Amino acid sequence: MARSFDILVIGAGPAGLAAACCAAESGRRVCIVDDNPDLGGQIWRNEPAKPSSKEAARWFKRVRLARCEFLPGAQVISQPRPGCLLVDEKGHARELPYQKIILATGARELFLPFPGWTLPNVMGAGGLQALVKGGMLIKGKRVAVAGSGPLLLAVAAYLQNQGAEICLIAEQTPLRNLLRFALGLWKQPGKLRQAVQLKWQLRRVRYLAGCWPIAAEGHDQLTSITFSTGKKSWTVPCDYLACGFGLVPNVELPALLGCETTSRGACVDEMQQSSVPGVYCAGETTGIGGLDLALIEGQIAGYAAAGLENKARAIFAARLRARRFAGLLEETFALRQELRDLATPATIVCRCEDVPHGKLRLYTSWTDAKLQTRCGMGPCQGRICGPATEFLFGWKPLSVRPPLFPTDLVNLAGIYSESGP
Repeated sequence: MARSFDILVIGAGPAGLAAACCAAESGRRVCIVDDNPDLGGQIWRNEPAKPSSKEAARWFKRVRLARCEFLPGAQVISQPRPGCLLVDEKGHARELPYQKIILATGARELFLPFPGWTLPNVMGAGGLQALVKGGMLIKGKRVAVAGSGPLLLAVAAYLQNQGAEICLIAEQTPLRNLLRFALGLWKQPGKLRQAVQLKWQLRRVRYLAGCWPIAAEGHDQLTSITFSTGKKSWTVPCDYLACGFGLVPNVELPALLGCETTSRGACVDEMQQSSVPGVYCAGETTGIGGLDLALIEGQIAGYAAAGLENKARAIFAARLRARRFAGLLEETFALRQELRDLATPATIVCRCEDVPHGKLRLYTSWTDAKLQTRCGMGPCQGRICGPATEFLFGWKPLSVRPPLFPTDLVNLAGIYSESGP
């Protein structure tokens, strides 16, 4: 029989680590599941052995002392029955029964289509950073960083430390919004210090507000990017484009478990419990809020799932402050209207099924486009084109179906033949 856990935590990023620690320290039997080979998620990737900050070191030490079980290299693919998940663990199916579950599935980058965005070496900002952390050589390469949000500065600084030549940072947000945001940072001394350190490190790098990419050029791979400020455009030679227009919460698993979700994230109550009893959500899964909010929400979810609601309430005030800052980020880096007009009729929107923008404009909903063009029916299951079409056309995907990730048919057949249809 599959081993049952008191609390199952899906996601080993900051929110998942915080949730697992608080639950395990309360005496509960906890298992953390993540598709990466180690703890840390995207923000603390490859850092358990050598943390980049005191805060990361503290949480890695705490989770080790809490003796949580860790299941690496595992993707959740379905829910064969209530209180049990089916995971693909390195190609093999495994059932994970649980009493309660905390979903800390994080977020992914938002990609917006523009001519040439499918060229090799046009990558997500966080995606390129992850590849370099995994060992890809970037030294001496010319990298343009573009899109929106504080992630751009962090990625540019990291790539520069690895030897990349950052030729431009293009932030689509207008300068007036950035100045207003900067003036408000005096209330957040820690974040102000981080911002100053990043800007100082990148002081020799050209930084343009109110600027965005409109085309990528190259034959077999990227050779240059054309940027625009709305009034003028010019071309910048480069080897890589690290591009991301913010983040999108991963709500596919909450939706599969029956949780109420919106485009902003999974809906939760004050204890981080979703609309389904016993299912908690924390971190970017509930909305894009950054590291501090993720850690706080994770702690609240861990305490609440363990039945320690008084401990959870003790950090409600900290969560409120972090949510206010998250709201300021959302307001500051709201995407501009011009980004909806970048794609030409020939620009591919659904990369998996090669569906161009011109064909999608013939339809009025996600369902119609999906039925007629197969948009969203490829291996990524709409994770890339879904948020893009929501931004471009206002469409909203209506359903999530298992398997959540591609898996061998045998991993589904064995389970469902035993448990019924």
